[in-house]
This record gives sequence, C-alpha cells and structure tokens, in this order.
Amino acid sequence: MEYHFKVGEESAGKRIDLFLAEELKKDGSSRSFLQQLILNKEVLLNNQPVKPHHKLSIQDSIKVNIVRPPAAGITAEEISLKIIYEDNHILVIDKPAGLVVHPGAGNQSGTLVNALLAHTANLSSVNPQRPGIVHRLDKETSGVMVIARNNAAHLNLSEQFSAHTIKRRYLALVSGSMELDEGVIDLPIGRHKKDFRRQSVSFVHSRNALTRYKVLKRFSKATFLELIPETGRTHQLRVHLAHLGHPILGDAKYGRKSDFIRLALHARELGFLHPQDSEFVSFQSELPPEFIL
Repeated sequence: MEYHFKVGEESAGKRIDLFLAEELKKDGSSRSFLQQLILNKEVLLNNQPVKPHHKLSIQDSIKVNIVRPPAAGITAEEISLKIIYEDNHILVIDKPAGLVVHPGAGNQSGTLVNALLAHTANLSSVNPQRPGIVHRLDKETSGVMVIARNNAAHLNLSEQFSAHTIKRRYLALVSGSMELDEGVIDLPIGRHKKDFRRQSVSFVHSRNALTRYKVLKRFSKATFLELIPETGRTHQLRVHLAHLGHPILGDAKYGRKSDFIRLALHARELGFLHPQDSEFVSFQSELPPEFIL
C-alpha cells in the first residue's frame, strides 16, 4: 500500500519517523516498523531516501510504501472469488456456501483467506493470522462480506461493527410456520453449558442479542424470512430461530441437516460507511437458486 503526505506548517521541524508514526497510527504501523521502512528506503522525502531523525520542512513531499508479508504458514491458493466491488480500501465478495472464511483447526487450506492472498498482496494485518478479515460468515452461510485492504479501513469497519451501525439483511428458510408475520426476538445468548461448540439462549453469563424478522412467504412446511440482526453474536440468527422452535433448514448444529441441501441462510445485503470518505455504500448478493422453492 502506498501513502502520500504533504508537510504543513504545524509539522515543520518534526522528525520524519515521529510524523509518520502519528499519521499512520490507525494503520497499525509502529514507530520501530516505520524506522525500518525508512532505513530500507521504502520512505522517500522529495523522492530521496532519508534517515529516521531527519527534520521536516513546510511543503516537503513524503511517499511511503508499505508491503506487509502474508501471515506465516498461510499459503496463497488460486480459488475462484466472486467479487462484487473493489477499490484501494475495501473488497466486497459474494461468499459461496461451503467456504470457510479463515484457516483454523482442521482447515489450514482452501479458505477465503487463502483465496484472498492469491488475489491481492494488499490486505489488512491487524490480525496477521486472518489478513483482511473484519467479520465472518459461517462456513455454510452464503452472501456478502467486506474485506479490509489496509489497517485504517480495518479499524474503521471494526468500529462500525462494534457500534452495530452496519446494515445487515439476511434471508432464511425456517422449519414450520411462524405464528406472526413480523416481530422482534430479544433474548440473550451465551455459550451452551454442555457443548462449548454451540451457543444457546441463556440468562447467565450471556450477552444481549436482538433479531428482527419479517415473513416474506409461507409454504406448507416452511417459512421464508427476512432477518435483520441488530447485534452480532455468534450463531445469533440460528440460535434465536431454533429457540422459537423454527430452526433454519439444513442446520446440523441447531436443527436437522437432512431437511435441506445446505444451511438455508444467506447474507443478502451489507451496508456501511466507506472507510475512505464516510459515504454510505450498500452491496447485495443474488438469492441462491436452491432457495427458490
């Protein structure tokens, strides 16, 4: 990633390493890291290499080239990606069902991260073991995801997810007939007391969780829903619907895998303030054909 700066009056006389440490703080670059870049001539002042202690003058032009190596042990793999949008700050992809987001126990290859590393060298390194990953979708969930291409974008998006200001809309097929046409599920979620791999509705050692739902279509043995999670707890939609007695079709963990060919949950829309200019942007993914009954 390449950065360009023009020195103003307020920064005249400041050391170049201190100036860059302040300017690139949100990128996650430490002063020692920037000093090494300067020594490696990856930082040019008026198109010339300098020393870390060099003091700046008004109107000086600084160019910084930051190339972060991929996470150790993660191999780039040529895996097809459906890209919805791409610029220098973010990458928006349409994740297919069955694709694990990042390497972990039992999944060291064939993940979205492996595919991203083959697509671009510019990914955020806030979490070196999960380059670019700001949020995740479960393996069997399909739909829209945003990827951060630098640390500033990563931190910006993370703040939006933490503040619950991200617009997220899911579509799901659930078992049985929902009683109401729309409603709110406001039930706390915590770790299952007997199975650490699962979550459950719990009023002890839990966190608040809120999901809005709306019936889009009714079938004889299933209901097609629009789901809007106002919070982002692990497996939130799956846990809430299962607790109501209407698990998402194909959910082996909270329902029955045999009642659909996959987990019938799709991330239809994702909207957020673009990290570069704070303009609201929204991206959608087409409904997978298997959902059309």
